[in-house]
Amino acid sequence: MTSDDDVVTLDDIQQARDVIMTSPLNVRKTPMLKDMTSYFPELDQSMGLCMKLEGMQTTGSFKIRGVANQMANLPPEVKNGTRKLITMSAGNYGKAFAYTLNKLNLPGLCLMPLTAPSNRITLIKSFGCEVAVLPSSELQSTFSQYAAQNFSVFHPFDDHSFIAGCGSIALEILEDDVKPDVVVVCCGGGGLVSGIAAGIKQSGLTDCRIYAVEPEGSRTMYESFRKGEPVTMAVSSVAAGLSPPYAGKLTYQCCRKYVEDVILVSDEEILNCMSRLFHVGLVAEPSGCAAMAAILNNKIPNVAGKKVVAVITGSNVTLSEMTSYQ
Repeated sequence: MTSDDDVVTLDDIQQARDVIMTSPLNVRKTPMLKDMTSYFPELDQSMGLCMKLEGMQTTGSFKIRGVANQMANLPPEVKNGTRKLITMSAGNYGKAFAYTLNKLNLPGLCLMPLTAPSNRITLIKSFGCEVAVLPSSELQSTFSQYAAQNFSVFHPFDDHSFIAGCGSIALEILEDDVKPDVVVVCCGGGGLVSGIAAGIKQSGLTDCRIYAVEPEGSRTMYESFRKGEPVTMAVSSVAAGLSPPYAGKLTYQCCRKYVEDVILVSDEEILNCMSRLFHVGLVAEPSGCAAMAAILNNKIPNVAGKKVVAVITGSNVTLSEMTSYQ
């Protein structure tokens, strides 16, 4: 069920899944935990809660799915090392990007905001990737300057191939014999929720409601929905991976078509959720907790008696970081 204004089609997503699952990057089909409602007594127990664990993906987040698909059609000058790849990231995309460059023996540069944790910067450098750190307000302009030079650009979310790669999660949800009524997804730039929403809706589940969840302090897609176009704004949240300073044009287009609404959660709700997940045996970083935080705080409407999937998007957090948040 596609139309001319679709950013990605179901065929794009299916092809992307074939590409990434046969790539040399060790992309995995991640586990789906079913019947999880009883672990959270505060929830309406008539809800059928399932949790998709993308934190168990290679590099600790879903990002490798998109990167693997972006890598599928590299130009010859990149493959032979005469032209560098460039991206920008606060952490998880950069980690997947750097891991991939290391695996494929390719040169590249990652632009990172000053707000990125120092250990993330060190980790990305450890893969052999160059890193430049600069204020968040300068990221996009600097990125554009490099793009105008001899660099091949890999956008961390507003990219057709990245969105299609993320859509492979939707196929896995359906293949796990889960026919969801509601899917709740963390949202930063919107690449993940765009791919999942397109995949779910175009697979025939037109009545399934897809919700994007953002931090209150980094509400770019939320404000874009209200303004009717992608916005740029100052952002600040403990969930750094959900805090790009703008919404993507492609992701806004896809979300506007397929996403029911954008839900906001506070940093306190995100951190409380991280603690709740840890105490049931699941490790999730703050950026990976937003969707589940919305569910735990009863922000998703009409879930009684419904089958609900929460996508837990990343696990890149250390024990000392978890302690420091308390």
